[in-house]
Amino acid sequence: MAAETAPLLTTGGVDQRPRHVAIIMDGNGRWATNKGWPRLVGHRRGAERVKQIVRACPDLGVNWLTVYAFSTENWKRTTEEVLGLMKIFRRYIQYEAEGMAAEGVRLRFIGGRERLDHKLQALMSSIEARTAGNCRLNLTVAINYGGRDELTRASARLAQKIARGEVETPTEADLAACLDTAGHPDPDLVIRTSGETRTSNFLPWQAAYAEYEFTPVLWPDFTPDHLAQILDRFGMRDRRFGGA
Repeated sequence: MAAETAPLLTTGGVDQRPRHVAIIMDGNGRWATNKGWPRLVGHRRGAERVKQIVRACPDLGVNWLTVYAFSTENWKRTTEEVLGLMKIFRRYIQYEAEGMAAEGVRLRFIGGRERLDHKLQALMSSIEARTAGNCRLNLTVAINYGGRDELTRASARLAQKIARGEVETPTEADLAACLDTAGHPDPDLVIRTSGETRTSNFLPWQAAYAEYEFTPVLWPDFTPDHLAQILDRFGMRDRRFGGA
């Protein structure tokens, strides 16, 4: 299977596989609608796809995976869909905790938690603590996340540090330390499924120098083979980071 056997691409002897991949998992609702099914069926199928991609990442050389599960703008959807999504999140955390712990996956969450159900918040904190010692794959799930919201909250934290005298002249590193992703490496590659070519407020600070790949494949159809092919293409890119 390509997801398990794809060789690492190198340029000049340097491994060109991305260490950190971030994914905007788009197209669940359209996938279900195209088949005449309720949108929540697509979201459930999308959650199953996450499990497959998570399992494939270590063998593909990916150490960090960040997925966009629910944005700050997604609250605009119908009450039925929002409640259904929250139920899927709870079930995913409850039933995948054991497997993730056994497979060496460390799970963390980014985004504003205060708006989430208290039981969901407790589950999130519990699995974060349970998997804290794992290092085979670092999985970060963005729930109630928006890049502008994160930067606003980070700015407030930094302002508090300045007021306390902990920071004198703020630097980029000082702001980065106040982000939800403090301590995480920046993504090397951002993938968006479903054919849309927007970044949708996802990791605007962290992905400033990331490579982007937009694929027409809807998320429930996105397989480890698709990921392997995108990683191969990433290996052929010339990343200069502003240099000549």
